[in-house]
Amino acid sequence: MVEYPFLLDEFTLLLKKNGLKFTRQREAILKALYEHDGHFSPEEIHRFVSEANDDLNIGIATIYRTLTLLEDAGLAESISFGKDGKKYEIGLKKHHDHLICTACGTIVEFSDDVIEARQEAIAEKYHFQMTDHTMKIVGLCADCQTKH
Repeated sequence: MVEYPFLLDEFTLLLKKNGLKFTRQREAILKALYEHDGHFSPEEIHRFVSEANDDLNIGIATIYRTLTLLEDAGLAESISFGKDGKKYEIGLKKHHDHLICTACGTIVEFSDDVIEARQEAIAEKYHFQMTDHTMKIVGLCADCQTKH
């Protein structure tokens, strides 16, 4: 996992580059993502920030704008849930893919060297220079299978 001071330095540079001020609200959003392992909606991140900072007035619009900025810079990543929006996690982690349960929303991260190699082979076969990829497998987790 990337160290927080490095992430904070990258974030500060990003804000300067975009002509934006470094604020406690923006830092609190980055810190909430860093300190909570998992995938979270903007509303959940808003709750984390609000609970950790009683004296900090932060609106949901600030959460959304900051998450977009972080994602565009690669400091956060998101998984789209279609009409249910996005869930975010801290960026700069080792590459991984996701299993997503459509019933309960559980997200399982996994890495598989065979899948990674196969994707590279497919790109090469089609003379395609792959710069990135995202894989999400959608279905029912073991718990939800037994319930349905």
